[in-house]
Amino acid sequence: MPDPATIERMTSRLQVLAPQQLHIDDDSALHVGHEGAKSGGGHYRLSLVSARFHGLSRVARHRLVYDALADLMRRDVHALTMTLLAPEELAGAAAAPGNPLQGN
Repeated sequence: MPDPATIERMTSRLQVLAPQQLHIDDDSALHVGHEGAKSGGGHYRLSLVSARFHGLSRVARHRLVYDALADLMRRDVHALTMTLLAPEELAGAAAAPGNPLQGN
């Protein structure tokens, strides 16, 4: 079941990355019965565009997000799928079908 409060807290904490675009989907309903879902932690899909990602590796970008969401990752978020782009990478990615990010 979607948890708007967790999405709101995630959105708030991710503001530290000065997102130009930010989209979070709650995919928890797709994982009902999954072992991680039993503890109450949700499954989320994050798409974020930030100039802070410029020149960073995929791992470094993920670390920034995990640092911003640290307390939520311990209890409210069981799984997080991420698409993390610098603004200059957006045009190519926005062409992908189903991508919630919009190119300029």
